[in-house]
Amino acid sequence: MPLDARRYLRKMRGGAQAHLIECSDGNAYVVKFLNNPQHRRILVNELIASALLQHLQIAAPETALIRIGPDFLSAHPEVGMDLGAQRVPPLHGWHFGSRYPGDPATTAVYDFVPDAMLEQLANPRDFLGILVFDKWTANSDGRQAIFFRARLRDWDGQAHPQRMGFVALMMDHGFIFNGPHWDFPESAAQGLYPRRSVYQAVRSLLDFEPWLERVLHFPEQVFDSAWKAVPPEWIEHEEAQLEATLEKLWKRRARVDQLVDEVRRGRMSPFPNWPA
Repeated sequence: MPLDARRYLRKMRGGAQAHLIECSDGNAYVVKFLNNPQHRRILVNELIASALLQHLQIAAPETALIRIGPDFLSAHPEVGMDLGAQRVPPLHGWHFGSRYPGDPATTAVYDFVPDAMLEQLANPRDFLGILVFDKWTANSDGRQAIFFRARLRDWDGQAHPQRMGFVALMMDHGFIFNGPHWDFPESAAQGLYPRRSVYQAVRSLLDFEPWLERVLHFPEQVFDSAWKAVPPEWIEHEEAQLEATLEKLWKRRARVDQLVDEVRRGRMSPFPNWPA
């Protein structure tokens, strides 16, 4: 959904130098700019990832295209990226937004929780689904997630309506397709979450269902819709390269179970209860 930037909130950590911005729907979004230091292809990757994750039914933030214009930048001169000794403002036009899960003034979001709390997540199996996704898309970054308190019924449909607990959202997908390189290097260590306790329940490839099956039978129309949603200025003169990347992704569907199994057979397997 396209939105307009309304109010600057704060700068975020990370190499893309994203900013937290309140937008025209009243929600806050972590916005990565088209001219970010990591490359404009990072935005393409994020937008395509959001479409894939939605179909795979893996918990991730809602996303939107965010329009930044001259009036917003005039009202908020602090918005910009530090490139060497220069402060560079965002370009006018469309940028990528990842929705903050709640009101930033009242909803605390964490990128780390203790292992005991990981075991009590409402959606711990999403860490297995996202590993399938990361191997399929050749995510060259370590797996990142955020955690926040929410009504568990909103996430598992079974808990008491008022019961609260922690939910994990899988975020920061700019380095699928090996980031700006748009290729598919393979390493057993790629895409793993550093807290290996999330993998303790894994005993076989069956534990990665239904996501292996969903990838294998992924509908081509989702690819087409994701492609059409990318603003033309994000892929100007690179349409052929993106098409070739998505074609390679399509062909990798049949190998995803093998790619996951190679993690088990790697030098440092994260699966203590999956027999060798």
